[in-house]
Amino acid sequence: MDNPAAPFPARLTEGYRAFLDDRFDREKSRYEELADGQTPKIMLIGCCDSRVSPEIIFDARPGEMFVARNVANLVPPFSPDDGLHGTSAALEYAVQALKVEHIVVLGHGRCGGIRAFADDAQGPLSSGDFIGQWITLIGPAAQRTGGRGRNEDLDTYVERLAFASIQQSLANLRTFPCVQILESKGRLQLHGAYFAVATGVLMLLDPVSGQFLPAVGEMPRKVQMIRCDEPAGQA
Repeated sequence: MDNPAAPFPARLTEGYRAFLDDRFDREKSRYEELADGQTPKIMLIGCCDSRVSPEIIFDARPGEMFVARNVANLVPPFSPDDGLHGTSAALEYAVQALKVEHIVVLGHGRCGGIRAFADDAQGPLSSGDFIGQWITLIGPAAQRTGGRGRNEDLDTYVERLAFASIQQSLANLRTFPCVQILESKGRLQLHGAYFAVATGVLMLLDPVSGQFLPAVGEMPRKVQMIRCDEPAGQA
């Protein structure tokens, strides 16, 4: 016997009503313009994590950012085979069809995907182990950090690995020929960013120093500068 259709989540219906009464009403002309097509200048690759919504963090208007989200905000290297490449497909469309001028890889604090890679005690969630296979992309970043220090607590390592993983995704972006060509011509710029969920601090990768530095204002004392190219201390 077929099960009756489940009701649509009431929270979403309520949110939609609020959207109609507020933002859609205020930006109706903008939505009318977007009906004819989108011309975002920025592509953002972020994590699926519900705590890290790029549109909210950057107070973006509709049509300003082309956003692709996956577990742990990872970018695979260029691999032209017959596999199913969701992130690569989004990248291809953003760069070659939309002609974005910036690509931002946005990592974040307390990332579950990064932690799953770092914590050997965690087993697969299903027989398919889709997450386990996906997060193998973090492997090169872990090698660059020197791995977890003997006396390094897991939380510290996860945060350090998150920074390194952003840099690895930027390196993987540069394996795509279209990205290489446009960046060399100055028509495309790549950026790394990290959002600390607990404090709201946004940090940007300085490509010269290799440090993640606060985007605005002074950084809270409890948030430390981290060089993601330094290996963990070995005790």
